[in-house]
Amino acid sequence: MTDRIVLQGVSAHGTHGVLDVEKRDGQTFLVDVTMTLDLEPAGRSDALAATVNYAAVASDVVARITGPSFDLIERLAEVIADDVLRYDLVDAVEVVVHKPEAPVGHPFTDVQVQVSRSNAAHVVIALGTNLGDRGQTLTDAVVALTALPGLTLTGVSDIVATDPVGGPDQPEYLNAVVVGRSLLHPTDLLAELHRIEADHGRTREVRWGARTLDLDLVQYGRPGGHREVTSDDARLTLPHPRAHERAFVLVPWLDADPRATLRVGEGAHGIRPVVDLLADLDRSGVRPGPPWEQQ
Repeated sequence: MTDRIVLQGVSAHGTHGVLDVEKRDGQTFLVDVTMTLDLEPAGRSDALAATVNYAAVASDVVARITGPSFDLIERLAEVIADDVLRYDLVDAVEVVVHKPEAPVGHPFTDVQVQVSRSNAAHVVIALGTNLGDRGQTLTDAVVALTALPGLTLTGVSDIVATDPVGGPDQPEYLNAVVVGRSLLHPTDLLAELHRIEADHGRTREVRWGARTLDLDLVQYGRPGGHREVTSDDARLTLPHPRAHERAFVLVPWLDADPRATLRVGEGAHGIRPVVDLLADLDRSGVRPGPPWEQQ
């Protein structure tokens, strides 16, 4: 694929940096975005729907530059790349973040960070545990997911403490959600999740019973995108059939991805923002949990 849309020099004032003065006073950042995609359908049809609206991409970039402060422009480049990959037509993206006013302490022209990312399928994984050292178990699980070849985590929620839902009497849960991009087939990814569960002593003896670690593949591919996978197979139902009913999934999911959507029905009308789904649920059983353990 050689077709590209190149958006250069998107500029805005932001407060990204390690130093206090950078966070207080801010500085100018410039961003270049190169999107690789098939432009033949747009070229033949002259239809905006057949391509990516670069004005919308520019707005996304400005929102990130002017948004919450990051210490590193590496992180700023990463979240911008992930935003661009939300456009399902984009096969790959290159993001260059320029920091021409960086406090280097020596004469210089520019500081740049460049990242290149491919549009693997967006995935959502829910984590839960209510046995053993729960906080350490969740931390270890995220480390294992981070190390998994073919899976790139792009967001990790805060931990929440939740009351058990269904099943026998059991201890309070700790839950979290991670989002990322996967090159693994859904069944292969599920097999890896089960392997990580087993490594942490997970057994499946009582349905909805207490467990050392639970890793649920909630969604594979963005709803409505051509990488979306839906399945009624009992071994892997996608999206997760009860996710839309579970505040202990939706609360941390929204934390990890404020723009998240979930398919709850057929067609475009069956795609709902997670924030709207959560508004209809009782969240009284979901509370802030402990901080993440140090790795």
